[in-house]
Amino acid sequence: MKLKTFFIMAASAISFGTVLHAQDNPWGLVYEQAITENIPGKVNIHPVKYNLDGIEIAANVYTPADYNPQEKQYPAIVVAHPNGGTKEQVAGLFAQRMAENGYITIAADASYQGASGGEPRHTDRPANRINDIHGMADYISTYPGVDPQRIGAFGICGGGGYTLGAAKSDKRFKAVATLSMFNSGRVRRNGFMDSAMPTIQNRLKEASDAREKRVATGEIVFTGDMNLTDEEIEKLPFDLYCEGAIYYNRTHAHPNSTFRYTMESLMDLMTWDATDQIDLIDAPLLMMAGNKADTFYMTSDAFEKATGTTDKELFLIPGATHISTYFVPEYVDQEVAKLTEFFGKKL
Repeated sequence: MKLKTFFIMAASAISFGTVLHAQDNPWGLVYEQAITENIPGKVNIHPVKYNLDGIEIAANVYTPADYNPQEKQYPAIVVAHPNGGTKEQVAGLFAQRMAENGYITIAADASYQGASGGEPRHTDRPANRINDIHGMADYISTYPGVDPQRIGAFGICGGGGYTLGAAKSDKRFKAVATLSMFNSGRVRRNGFMDSAMPTIQNRLKEASDAREKRVATGEIVFTGDMNLTDEEIEKLPFDLYCEGAIYYNRTHAHPNSTFRYTMESLMDLMTWDATDQIDLIDAPLLMMAGNKADTFYMTSDAFEKATGTTDKELFLIPGATHISTYFVPEYVDQEVAKLTEFFGKKL
């Protein structure tokens, strides 16, 4: 699906055919039907900050309409955003929708990214992203009204791969779900759809050189910039990248959202894989993906290798591509309904 077709679909899925702008929402939210004010008796949003191993994390907590921590305990869900994303985009959408269904939810910007701290900026290492998910669990487990025995984990795109990584060891997560899971290690190592395997050693050399340059001169080398023209988007070889460029740079753009990351990060990314030791996940597992997504091979591979749990389900969304699972109402409604059913039974 190329630029014009997807842009029309994206615009038509947003009220009045307009794009969403961060400055139009008091919390910078860029998803349809986002909260615009906190009203007693409705789902509310609570911006919070907390310390994670010396880094200040910026997050949003969503509380359900009947929130009464003095009289009731609630299940909670941590939501991990996609690569390049922020808490104000698709992660916030699902955090809000699940709060509408009775959960206390948290969506945080990854460390070194978004509004969270950490230097050098845009460092993208699996260990950091996984620790961010542990950190969300740390924070939400003591949030007023949360039942610490009923915490679930939900990750989208790259956040889905890192959620699998976190769930291997973090047994606080009693149920685990992913949407359009993206195995960042495999893609950074092998290329998308394993298209760049002949250049693995060259790219590792570039990452090593970037580290050497930082040590010697202090200069940081970056890669992954995606601020493309319409013509450049049209030439992208995969639907994921074409649609992603439209979503992140056009219809749902956020000033903190960027695909830029340090070249040095590849030294860690390329030696990690979301499916390594995935059999350590013994919690109920739900993996969702569009049946037309060119990323589906990653969900399928992880699902097959997740042999540590017999309580697992693969849920396909008919007609959906990877990025369209983020915002198209008919797809989001199906996904939220499935998540509500899954977490309702497992938490």
